[in-house]
Amino acid sequence: MSRTMKALVKHKEGQGAQLEEVFVPRPGRGEVLVKVKAAAICGTDGHIYEWDDWAASRIKPPLIFGHEFCGEVVELGEGVENIEEGIFVSVEGHFTCGVCFFCRTGQGHICQDVEIIGVDTAGCFAQYVRVPQENIWKIHEDIPVEVAAIFDPVGNAVHSALVDEIIGNNILITGCGPIGLAAIALCRHAGARKVMATEINEFRRNLAQKMGAHRVFDPRQVDVVQEVFKETQGMGADVLLEMAGKPQAINQGFRALRKGGWASLLGLAPGPVEMDINDGIIFKGARVYGINGRRMYDTWYKMEALLTSGLDVQPLITHSFPMEDFAEAFELVLSGSCGKVILYP
Repeated sequence: MSRTMKALVKHKEGQGAQLEEVFVPRPGRGEVLVKVKAAAICGTDGHIYEWDDWAASRIKPPLIFGHEFCGEVVELGEGVENIEEGIFVSVEGHFTCGVCFFCRTGQGHICQDVEIIGVDTAGCFAQYVRVPQENIWKIHEDIPVEVAAIFDPVGNAVHSALVDEIIGNNILITGCGPIGLAAIALCRHAGARKVMATEINEFRRNLAQKMGAHRVFDPRQVDVVQEVFKETQGMGADVLLEMAGKPQAINQGFRALRKGGWASLLGLAPGPVEMDINDGIIFKGARVYGINGRRMYDTWYKMEALLTSGLDVQPLITHSFPMEDFAEAFELVLSGSCGKVILYP
């Protein structure tokens, strides 16, 4: 193995990144080294690349970023057990402390001392990445490489959609970014009665239809709440999966939610959101879930079962590039005219 590798580095504050030659990390005790086969660009990576306010407050350059990937285990650190070199894996990107209240009560996804790969530690936009052994997830042989690379966002969709009842329900998904798009296919596969979605981007509205949405609304052109009530015989949506994080979408979603319905909130708002919680939640008797990442590792077992039993998320993957063409790839992601974009190191 070469002592150096190519890696995409956020080398300084400001827009952009740089492909550099860096040293290959060595796995320490309890760690493994993974050779990256494919990595996907996430919205978080777009924030880092653009260097918005969130990135400026969180990221400390220089940093190899990226957190969605799959690859092959090529080296084991001291004390690693039950993992073999050569296996095909993905990785849970939240590195937890294992000893806080949340970790010890089965809530490691909200660990109080969590570190996120590609945000707090060196990430996967590289030829090799070092990760804790407990974060390794062996990939089922029936799952393609490009799908294995997007286990992270698909897992977010699984966590959001399956936190409560889906079967036989009418679903409204606000925001058709990659996680919202994955949720469309998931809800259809899981037995939803009707799946409706909202999205302002034409490319993603078309992709939402390919993923199986029964109706896709442009909220700039129609009254979303009125349309949802028409589609549900005046009842409203049984389930709201809020993926946009936009105040208007959040308010529309809760107004369209029926009495006794439930909502998952995954989209991150740009700041405080004003809404009528009396009519939107309290008087409706609605159940509301805040979604952060994936449940470790309950979500992973569910995701593997879904993907090996016919859930098809491949239409979500619309473009791929060699890592050398990262600038073109990020330009596409930031334009919104794509689904998931894969980088091959």
